[in-house]
Amino acid sequence: MGLMSGTSLDGVDGVLLEWQESTHSGNLVQHDASPSLLSGTRQLKVLQHVFQAFDAEFRAELLSLNTPGDNELHRAALAGNCLARHYAQVVHALLNASGMQANDIQAIGAHGQTVRHRPLEFDADPSHGQPAVGYTLQLNNPALLAELTGIDVVAEFRTRDLAAGGQGAPLVPAFHAEIFGASKHTVAVVNIGGISNISILRSASSLNAASPQIIGFDCGPGNALMDHWVHLHQGTNYDVNGEWAAQGQVIPSLLQRLLGEPFLHQTPPKSTGRDLFNPTWLQQHLHSLHHSQKDLAAVDVQATLCEFTAVAIAQDLKRHAPEAHQLWVCGGGALNGQLMSRLQAHAQGVQVASTDLQGLPPLQVEAAAFAWLAAKAMKRETGSLESVTGARGARVLGAIYPR
Repeated sequence: MGLMSGTSLDGVDGVLLEWQESTHSGNLVQHDASPSLLSGTRQLKVLQHVFQAFDAEFRAELLSLNTPGDNELHRAALAGNCLARHYAQVVHALLNASGMQANDIQAIGAHGQTVRHRPLEFDADPSHGQPAVGYTLQLNNPALLAELTGIDVVAEFRTRDLAAGGQGAPLVPAFHAEIFGASKHTVAVVNIGGISNISILRSASSLNAASPQIIGFDCGPGNALMDHWVHLHQGTNYDVNGEWAAQGQVIPSLLQRLLGEPFLHQTPPKSTGRDLFNPTWLQQHLHSLHHSQKDLAAVDVQATLCEFTAVAIAQDLKRHAPEAHQLWVCGGGALNGQLMSRLQAHAQGVQVASTDLQGLPPLQVEAAAFAWLAAKAMKRETGSLESVTGARGARVLGAIYPR
């Protein structure tokens, strides 16, 4: 099983993933009217998917813990317990839907809730040859989850990569390569959650000494800023299908300021989060335009934030994979029609489409990735890629909490 609660803070996606030995190869076949995803000798198939939304109070607490505040250690510990209980409810729902028992499940991959991500910062000591490690913090209580479910739990996927000098994120490109990679042409996959991250999966024919076969990195904001702005002005948690953004006009001066963010122009490997792209960052840019809030129509800001996400992704695609003709989109952003339209407008000559067309619905991809990473950890197989995170080498990811 894979459990994912991402930076959008909307809730938990859980999948039950079957990983079987197979003599076939390819990307996608149909089996018993359900999509089966194939790679090499291993056949991957999502048997069930469950989503459980966070209530408003818990979502607000998780959002608050993304920034410094009072009594953080106590609140974070309790939030981890609460999240583990949410996870357990999703696990039991998956078991009930599938008719399986706990002892039928090899392991649960539980990502946890990222509230801080500051890799390779703060603690370098050059005089003693000590490089910076920094930290990444995912709230969770995997021991409690193992206790509540009676299933082995794999968690803390990111910390080993940081210890090896990597960014700790993104960790999904290796899974994307297994599922979406093609032998004859370069494919790109972008996950648009709260933050967007892209995987470039190069074909053998396009490789050269300067181009690793697989790279991946965070592009910048996905839905986080749009979700904040629509909640502030419309009272909803997200802009359904981007309909509100579609009613506004892009503010060119604001868009250019946003696109000037230095992170967007850094060379990968790189990763980010709400530590950077947050309401304070947005307000600073709005104030820098020398306008009062009443001078900017809220709907136009929303249209600009949508454009910002689309342009940032399209620029990275053009910069790092100009030969790609396909961009598969997963995460909640794939359900935002306006965002998908703007992404297609800026990625001319590229097919922009949901991963649905590849047999894996967009809201299942990340959870499936962490089920896959849990399986890798249980077999002591490496799950990270040096070309993605910049670590000193591939590592087995995750700490195992026995049932």
